[in-house]
Amino acid sequence: MNTDTMKPVPHLTVDEIVQQERRLTLRRFTHSDAWALGSMLVEMAHLREAPVAIDIRRGAQQLFHAALPGSSADNDAWIDRKRRVVERYGESSYLVGARHRAKGTTFEESSRLDPDLYAAHGGSFPITVVGAGVVGSVTVSGLPQAEDHAMVVEALERFIAR
Repeated sequence: MNTDTMKPVPHLTVDEIVQQERRLTLRRFTHSDAWALGSMLVEMAHLREAPVAIDIRRGAQQLFHAALPGSSADNDAWIDRKRRVVERYGESSYLVGARHRAKGTTFEESSRLDPDLYAAHGGSFPITVVGAGVVGSVTVSGLPQAEDHAMVVEALERFIAR
């Protein structure tokens, strides 16, 4: 992996992840926006030689999917599991897992949800639109969970700033 183009991934507290979610709210989210955000993530992943799969959904509809070299079908399975956490809780998969860890437990132990269907590991982030709430998700899988989460956050920051 090309670490020269990767930002260091800090350890985040529950409050810091909550603040990210509040800050990364969109004014709208269209099919074209999904393509632009997904293309931005693909470009970031290529520059970093990151072996990831990327998925963007609005509701039940998949608007964007890409699998980069080095990713596998396992990454798609992780995407589905992390995305289901966002759909169920309306929060990032990383935040849901961090909340459980902060309580001294794990999502797998406490949620009573099937771990084959749900994974509270970093990488899936809610797409939140002002006045509408959570309308979808953007998910990256293939790196350690903090790096998957950080890549999505960085892409959303760039997307909002453009």
